[in-house]
Amino acid sequence: MARGESPRGGMSDERLGPVPPRPEGPPLIGILCGSPSDLPVMQQCTAILERFGIPHEIRVISAHRNPDLVDEYARTAEERGMVSIICGAGMANHLAGAVAARTALPVIGVPIAGRGGLGGIDALYSTVQMPRGVPVATVAIDGAVNAAVLAAQILAVRDESVRARIYEFKDSLAEGFRP
Repeated sequence: MARGESPRGGMSDERLGPVPPRPEGPPLIGILCGSPSDLPVMQQCTAILERFGIPHEIRVISAHRNPDLVDEYARTAEERGMVSIICGAGMANHLAGAVAARTALPVIGVPIAGRGGLGGIDALYSTVQMPRGVPVATVAIDGAVNAAVLAAQILAVRDESVRARIYEFKDSLAEGFRP
C-alpha cells in the first residue's frame, strides 16, 4: 500500500484519518440548494456523506424560479432509490416545504443565513413552520453538517455498515469535530 493510501482505497490525511473512496452507485441522499449562493454551506453535506461512504447528489433548484423541476425531483426521488432529501435555502426558503409536500421520503431543511439582513431567521421560520401533515426535520441555521448526519442516521436504520460508521464518527467527536 502506498504512503497516504487507506486500506479502503481512498487517500489518508494524518489529521483526519482515512478518507473513504468517493461513494459509488445511485444516490441515496439528495441535496438541493435554492440558489448557487447556498452551495458553500450545502457542500458541507457532501463532505459528511462522503466520509460515511453514502452515494448522494447535489443540485441547485429554486422552488420559486423552477417549481416544475422541484415537483419532478421530489415526485421521482423514491423511484430513483433516494432515502431522504436535504434542502437548503435562505430568505423565504420555500424549497424544503415544496419538496416535503410532494414526497413521502423524510425531508431535512437547512435554513441558510445568506446575504439577507435577518441572519437566517427568516429562513428558519419558513422551514420550521410547516402545516400539519407536511413535516420538515429542521436543523440549525447553516446546519448542513447536522443535516447530513441526520440523513445518514435515517439510512442507518436499514444499513448496518452506515450505522457502524456513524458510531465511529460519534466516538471521534470526543476528540473534537473534524469534517
